[in-house]
Amino acid sequence: MANTNMANILLKVSGLKVGYGGIQAVKGVDFEVHEGELVTLIGSNGAGKTTTMKAITGGLPFTEGDIEYLGKSIKGQGAWDLVHQGLAMVPEGRGVFTRMTILENLAMGAYIRNDKAEIASDVDMVFQTFPRLKERKDQLAGTMSGGEQQMLAMGRALMSRPKVLLLDEPSMGLSPIMVDKIFEVVKDVSSKGVTVLLVEQNASRALGIADRGYVMDSGLITMSGDAKIMLSDPKVREAYLGE
Repeated sequence: MANTNMANILLKVSGLKVGYGGIQAVKGVDFEVHEGELVTLIGSNGAGKTTTMKAITGGLPFTEGDIEYLGKSIKGQGAWDLVHQGLAMVPEGRGVFTRMTILENLAMGAYIRNDKAEIASDVDMVFQTFPRLKERKDQLAGTMSGGEQQMLAMGRALMSRPKVLLLDEPSMGLSPIMVDKIFEVVKDVSSKGVTVLLVEQNASRALGIADRGYVMDSGLITMSGDAKIMLSDPKVREAYLGE
């Protein structure tokens, strides 16, 4: 588990409200992520988790509240601005460049960098983490399986050397073996000092590797706390772990 520095808040969401198409999807949420933490946001489908992530990364405008990153409001900034500042997201659905090879996708992840030797070293790091990507480095991303694309999306995000990595439903639609691999990698990335905000429907797996958790329901945060305590909470187990 990563060491947390509770004094250093990297990401702070305050009173966030997001609506689109006449629907108020996020109704005023507050949460924070401290340096070195692995924090998970769990909840059922339609709870507002992905909408919250899109608002953080500039993909959706928000009507009320604020989002602070490194102590400053990032309202109105786009994904491009935020990647430059060390905030990277692996979106739901992966979003790989399907007509580019694996190597070209990884190069795009490092687009904001010009330290060629270090970039090459990071490509090697991604290939060590995901040996299957190395075997297929010249293959077009669009011809890969969903699990392989998820590996590539995570590797591409890591190429930007993020301070904070946002992961939106990384295990969705994957085989049990691939789910094991993805959670193993998330835990490993966190242990190396990258701060992680993980959105997941697989609550038991997410709480199992996280430091802290927040439960989101119908656009609101309804519970928060130490992830291990939440994992054994009867209300959480009944609502989200099918018990």
